[in-house]
Amino acid sequence: MTSGCILLTLIGVGIYGLLRGSADDAEHEAHPTTAATTAPTRPDPIASPRRIAATSDPERFVHSVARSLFDWDTRAPDDPAGWAQNLVDVAVADEAVGVATDVRAYLPNSTVWKQLQTYGTRQHLDIDSVEVPDAWITARAQAPADQLSKTAVAYTVTGTAHRDGTWNREPVESSRPVSFTVFIDCPPDEPCQLLRLSRPDAALQ
Repeated sequence: MTSGCILLTLIGVGIYGLLRGSADDAEHEAHPTTAATTAPTRPDPIASPRRIAATSDPERFVHSVARSLFDWDTRAPDDPAGWAQNLVDVAVADEAVGVATDVRAYLPNSTVWKQLQTYGTRQHLDIDSVEVPDAWITARAQAPADQLSKTAVAYTVTGTAHRDGTWNREPVESSRPVSFTVFIDCPPDEPCQLLRLSRPDAALQ
């Protein structure tokens, strides 16, 4: 097992809401977003969840993970589990169950998803920065030998999540800042793999 107790500690506890919060998704389930503004004409839905290409470049891998995590479209035929599967597929085998649990915190649950479908809601992420946080450097320096893979690394992603849909036959959109940490393992000459994700909006600094 490549992560152990240190990863679990670093993942920590956070409160998540897609755009305005998961509580808002339930409370305002009749609305595709809150604080909406008129949106431009919308293109066709994403045909399928974004596949994460194999790469040994850590930052490129993190960009792909981040977009796969946030980019979804309820007009496509896949349910939340379908959008999550590509992330689980690139997880380290010992961490696949944990990754699946982490990803569920980022996606609307099946009930909310069905409600969002009635408004053709979709979401995408604009990435502002991908950086190794100081907390990871400190954790690695303090980690006992062999407790953490030598090729494991954490990147904190900051950006803006945009959501749009149709409300009262009018296109609407909203956005909010997001931050989270992606824990990965990139052995030499091998494709990077996903270890875990921080709780949404509880990124390492």
